[in-house]
Amino acid sequence: MKRISIIVSLVILMAFVGAGPAFAKTQFISIGTGGTGGIYYPYGGGVAEIWSKNVPGIKAVAEVTGASVENVKLAHKGETVIGEVMGDVAVAGFKGLGKFKGKKHDILSMAIMYPNLLQIVTLKKSGITNIEQVKGRNISTGSPGSGTNFMAEAVLKALDIPLDSYKDSRLSFTESANALRDGTIDVGVWSVGPGTSSILDLATTHEIQIIAFTPGQTQKILAANATYSSVELAGGVYRGIDKAVATIGVWNVMICQKTLDAGLVYKLAKALYENNDYLIKIHPSAAYTTPENAVKYSPIPLHPGTLKYLAEKGVKVPDKLKP
Repeated sequence: MKRISIIVSLVILMAFVGAGPAFAKTQFISIGTGGTGGIYYPYGGGVAEIWSKNVPGIKAVAEVTGASVENVKLAHKGETVIGEVMGDVAVAGFKGLGKFKGKKHDILSMAIMYPNLLQIVTLKKSGITNIEQVKGRNISTGSPGSGTNFMAEAVLKALDIPLDSYKDSRLSFTESANALRDGTIDVGVWSVGPGTSSILDLATTHEIQIIAFTPGQTQKILAANATYSSVELAGGVYRGIDKAVATIGVWNVMICQKTLDAGLVYKLAKALYENNDYLIKIHPSAAYTTPENAVKYSPIPLHPGTLKYLAEKGVKVPDKLKP
C-alpha cells in the first residue's frame, strides 16, 4: 500500500511539473479604470472579459483607481499595463506637463474609447445657472488624480476663476452625487460619457440643473486647451434636462506601457476591435471604439502593436501618430 501511495504521489507531482509551462504562459493584465460610479469601470470590465476570452494565455482584470492622472502614473511605473485616460491628461503625461511636473511618462495610445462631456451639476433649488457662481461655494471638481479634477481645474483657470475662490471637496462621482443630495456641496463636476449612473440616480430623486457654458466662455476654454472641443449634451439623457446643454468634450484614450511587446499589443488591439459588438452591450459609448477613430482622435502616438493591426485593416496613419 505504501508503495502504491508513493507511486500515486509521484504521478501527481509529475503532472504538476508537466503542467508548469502551461501555467507559466498565463499573463495577467491589469486595466486601470476609475471609480464604480462612472463609465471607465464597466467599460474596462468589458475589455477584460474580451481579452480573457479571446487572447490565449491572457487573464485581464479591471482595477478601481483614481482615474486618468493616476492611471498614467500606474502604467508608467508598471503597476498596470493598460490605463483608461482622458485625452488632455494623456498629452500632459506624455509630454510631462502640468501635474506631471516636467516628467515625461512612458506611455503610448492603444485605442480611442469614446468622448467625455464635462457635466457640471447642481440642484435646481440652488439657483446656480452660471459657472462663475461657484465662487464662495462648496463644490467638488472630482477625486484627486482623476481626469475630471484635471479638466475642471483647467476650465476654471481658463475662465479666470481662481482655485482658491471656492471650497473643493474633491469627491468621487458617487460621493459627489450623495453630497448634492445631502446639501454638503452646491456643485459637482463630472467629465464622463453621457448617461452616467451616478447622475442618472441623482436625477430620479432630485431636480437637477446642468450648467451650460456661454459662447464667450466656450471660446476662452477652447483657446486655452487644444484637446477640447465644443459639444452639446443632448436633451433627454437625464430626467428634467429636456434641452441640449452647451458644454466641452474630450476624447478618452486607452493607453499602454511604451515598452509593452508589440506582438501582445497587436493581439489585444485585434481582440478589442473585432469584439466591439460585445463591448457595446456593456455600454453604448463603446460604439466610438473603432480603428478609424484611433487615427482620427488619438492625442498621442500609437503603439507599434496597434499600428500593425491598423495596417492590416488598411487604415492610414499620419506620421505624427507613429512613435
